[in-house]
Amino acid sequence: MTSGVRQVPRAAPAPAASNHRGRVIVLLALTALCAAITAALPRIPQDPKYYQFADHRAFLGVPNFFDVASNAGFLVVGVLGLALLARGRSALFADPRERAPYWVFFASIALVSLGSTYHHLAPDVYRLFWDRLPMAAAFVAFLAAVVAARVGVSAAARLLWPLVLLGAGSTIYWRWTEQQGAGDLRLYGFVQFFPLLAVPLIALLFPSRYTRGGDLWLVLLLYGLAKLAELLDPQILAGTGGAVSGHTLKHVLAAWALVWVVRSLRERRAVAL
Repeated sequence: MTSGVRQVPRAAPAPAASNHRGRVIVLLALTALCAAITAALPRIPQDPKYYQFADHRAFLGVPNFFDVASNAGFLVVGVLGLALLARGRSALFADPRERAPYWVFFASIALVSLGSTYHHLAPDVYRLFWDRLPMAAAFVAFLAAVVAARVGVSAAARLLWPLVLLGAGSTIYWRWTEQQGAGDLRLYGFVQFFPLLAVPLIALLFPSRYTRGGDLWLVLLLYGLAKLAELLDPQILAGTGGAVSGHTLKHVLAAWALVWVVRSLRERRAVAL
């Protein structure tokens, strides 16, 4: 016996919502895959040769002067970014919750300058920890900022602090394993390299809610060139006749990538999707 009440069929999900959900699933699948690969890898110790930077020249009494001095760019960009946020222009963000990832990001970049300077004055495993700690926070904060601009502000707000804890925890875990005589860089490697995979995928799958969305590709290109310069440290020093080492050039290129982050943030405007 029927009640006489007409049954209204449930509406199917809107195509846009369905497509968004599918893209999120792809992103989560990448995350799960990278996490599984990281866990399956054998322990990755720190290569002792990492501390053997090519340019040891001292200047004005400062050892490894050029690797030390080139960190100034990070301090400048970090301060510029924090100043931009402090001015409080409403046009910067469509949602005020989007500010938090950038506060963490630019503060971490400023601290990278201090940590990396401390490390390069006398490179060793202890000092490297203070270089990597703010870098890990910067990597995950930038990922959260990209998620906010393209995937969803609520998701980014929920992810930010767990990601920051993951970034800090990855360096603390690595330092602890070094103290135990069994250094393991797997978790730190995940924190550093997963955003380099996730951010381009997000850029391909999700449109930006702001103008100047294409600047993200230039930032990624410059950072990729910075990592390449790091790998070619002695070769670049030899190829430039001793003018600049690959590691110094890495600092310059990475700082230039960050300049574009500040410029894009300052000049972008929200768009209706």
